[in-house]
This record gives sequence, structure tokens and C-alpha cells, in this order.
Amino acid sequence: MKIAVNTRLLLNGKLDGIGWFTYETLRRIVSAHPEHTFYFIFDRPYSKELLFSDNVVPIVKGPPTRHPLLWYIWFEIRMPAILKNIGADLFLSTDGFLSLRSRIPSCAVIHDINFEHRPKDLPWVSRIYYRHFYPRYAEAATRLATVSEYSRRDIINTYEIDESKIDLVYNGASSKFFPLSAEKVEEVRTRITGGAPYFIFVGSLHPRKNITNLLRAFELFKEEYKSPFKLVLVGKKFFLTKSMEEQYEKMVYKSDVVFTGRLSSEDLNEALAASWALTFVPYFEGFGIPLVEAMKCDIPIVASKVTSLPEIAGDAAIYVEPESPGSIRDGMVRIVKEKGLRDKLVSLGRKRRDRYSWDNTANELWKTIERVLDQNA
Repeated sequence: MKIAVNTRLLLNGKLDGIGWFTYETLRRIVSAHPEHTFYFIFDRPYSKELLFSDNVVPIVKGPPTRHPLLWYIWFEIRMPAILKNIGADLFLSTDGFLSLRSRIPSCAVIHDINFEHRPKDLPWVSRIYYRHFYPRYAEAATRLATVSEYSRRDIINTYEIDESKIDLVYNGASSKFFPLSAEKVEEVRTRITGGAPYFIFVGSLHPRKNITNLLRAFELFKEEYKSPFKLVLVGKKFFLTKSMEEQYEKMVYKSDVVFTGRLSSEDLNEALAASWALTFVPYFEGFGIPLVEAMKCDIPIVASKVTSLPEIAGDAAIYVEPESPGSIRDGMVRIVKEKGLRDKLVSLGRKRRDRYSWDNTANELWKTIERVLDQNA
């Protein structure tokens, strides 16, 4: 079979959530199924490291999909011709985008539909595009997959999709995440915060991640709990960050906030595993890979009690109200002051983390692909 794959987010050195899902699942799937030929369709020059196996054929067709007009050109004008020229038996899209002008059987992974619930978190042109096309993608797909039961029910209910059409395929976390020795923790803390203990956030810096309230909560924490603790924010700044920037500039304790930017997997593991706790308090999340990464690093979690996060972290987290800086502050204070709580959460995380592995993710996604192939055999 010829399986065409949308690999526009498979960007070497620039992988984010969906990019990592694409990377980790595809490198397992193509190696495990040499009987099929996989056509990786890139929108810009690619790294040969991302081809994974001899049964992968790369195709590069621009324009680079940097904004909605170019999304439309690539998926609705370029993609139908590409799929026809390949003679594809299936089109796999791990970021949910499909080509509505193609009749090739398709499998789309829709990670979440945050834009339906929080449209103002996106630039207006992007939000209009998503809200116009995603219901159509969900209807047009031969089969869908998503990364949490929360997202599965949300897609079913919002788009009125038959629940038998959409599969649950949990995310995983890399084996590169693991605990550090006490000596290494001290070394990493010295490098990042001058030796001070710290809370850490991992993720893209944009409105949905609730960085503004996290900064407010940290300010309240510092006022209440006089301590050397710092807050480390790991991730690339995206769009609509004015509120976050304004909050940071007026903070009394802004010198205790450290922005690292994007980190390599190795540096991220060290930064996370040397932290006191992960503070991950977004307004909306389809899965939340940093939760699993923290569990693999033996780091306790303070998380929002909304959307998919309680499903993923279970009893291995303290839950807070993302709209309330005071609630987030209370979670931070508890994880510092409450005797035995940190060790308890770490122990519960160890019991929970093994259910989320990229091997499982790849196996479940392949089952979805097989259902499409069998359906159209």
C-alpha cells in the first residue's frame, strides 16, 4: 500500500507537541511496516534524519504553510495533485488538516478543538480558518483519532460525529526523560537559577497556556512565602503575549522569573528533573505531554482542574483553578510546605506514567490506519 503522510510539522530542531507526536509515531510505524511505502510530504526542505527507514519516499512541495492562505493553497490546491500522482491508498494527517478536494481515504488526528471554546486565543484569521474547516475535516475523514477521552467526547459532541468513527490514541513521552541524581540536580539548579529551587512551566508561551495568571500566582507565592524559589518558563513565545509581557514588567519579583526559550530534549530533561514541581495551568489542553514528562522525571505536578488534565495526571497532581491566581498560589504553597505531599505525588506518578508510551501511541495509531485500509480494501 502507498500511504501519504502530511509531515509539514516534522521540522528538525523545532518540534512542538504535534510535531513530537508526528516524529515519535512515524519513526515507529514506518520501521514496523516495511511492506508499505510511506510518502512523507514536506512543505519545505527536510532533514534526512527524519526519513527513518528505506520505505520512506520524501516529497517537497511548497509553499511553506506559514499562514491560513498558504494552508489553503497547500492542502486544497497542491495536495490533491500530489496524492493523485502518488496513487496514494491513504492520506494520514497527524495535525488534523485534510484536503477536502481529494477523495483519497483519510485518517486525521485532531488533538483538540480549543479554538471552538477559546477562539480569542488565536489571531482572527487563524481562528476563522480553523472554525470553518475543522468541522468539515472531521466529517470528510474516513476515520479520526485523538489523544484523550476528553478530546474524543468534545469532538463527538461539538461536530456531531458518530463515536464509532473516532479512536482514542493517548500521547506518550520520550525515554529521554528520567530522574537526576541529587548531585546533578544541584549542578543544574546552579546553572539555571544560581542554585535556587524552582517551579517550572513547559510549553508554548501563548494565551491558552495561562502564563499571565501563573506569573500573578508566583508573585502571590513570593509575597506569602518568603523564600528563594524561582519560576522557570521553558518554551518559545508565540502570538498575543501582550498580557503576559505586561504582567511580567510590573512584577516586584520579576528577577526571580527565568525565561529559557526552547530547549533541546536533553536540556529540557535536566531543567524539568531538577525542578521542585511542574506548574502546568493552561485554560485548555487536549492532553498535556509535560505532565507525563514530569512523572517520568519524578517531579510532582500542580495542574489545572480542567479539560483533559485530570484524566491524564489522575491522582498524581494537585489541581487548581486556572482562572484564579490565588488558587494556583495555594497549590504552589502546598507543594512546598505540606510535609510528605511531594513524595506522595512522585510515588503516584511512578505508578501512572507507564500507561503513556510512544510505543503504545504508535501501535494504537496503526490500528486506526489499518481500519481505514481494511474499510477500503
